Amino acid sequence: MKIELQLCSVEDKFIINNIYPLYLHDLSEIWERKTNQYGVFEEDDTQTLADQNRVFDIWWEHPGVLFPYLIKADGLPAGLAFVATAPYMPCPDDIDYYLNEFFLLRHYRGKGVGEEALRQLFSQHPGHWEIHTNKTDRNSRAQGFYRRTLAVLTNGGFAEETGPNPEAGEMTIYRFRYENGEQTDTALDR
Repeated sequence: MKIELQLCSVEDKFIINNIYPLYLHDLSEIWERKTNQYGVFEEDDTQTLADQNRVFDIWWEHPGVLFPYLIKADGLPAGLAFVATAPYMPCPDDIDYYLNEFFLLRHYRGKGVGEEALRQLFSQHPGHWEIHTNKTDRNSRAQGFYRRTLAVLTNGGFAEETGPNPEAGEMTIYRFRYENGEQTDTALDR
């Protein structure tokens, strides 16, 4: 299977807009969230998916700061990855990149697509990274994925801890440095 990580253009953002509600549906099980009165996974009165999608326009308004990626497998949309840099991340100053969102459609899970997409992503953005994920047992699949994938991609050179996220509360946090296609020093050195 050919895996491509493609910076999503404004012209193609409708593809991410199509995938994003599926991501929120999957997250609803982990975060135990319901839809609002209009059937949209939002806590406010957002009435349509078109209204919800406008919130994500910011990802295309700040090139070089926010990076919306589309993950493709054999030319078809397989998922998304949103990467943020300062000032759009909840991380300490010594972090260069924050994986804001990462999602694979169910058909592509467990087939190496996620690992390859992250390898390409980290290679395109070398530096200090931070990833946050829900720390509950309901999210054990994602936690296991990040532990396995980061162990391979960083040769075990990542740190895992529990810490605060200003928007989501206590999270499992992964930190590491990735340079030129490989991890080059201890996870927290700078």
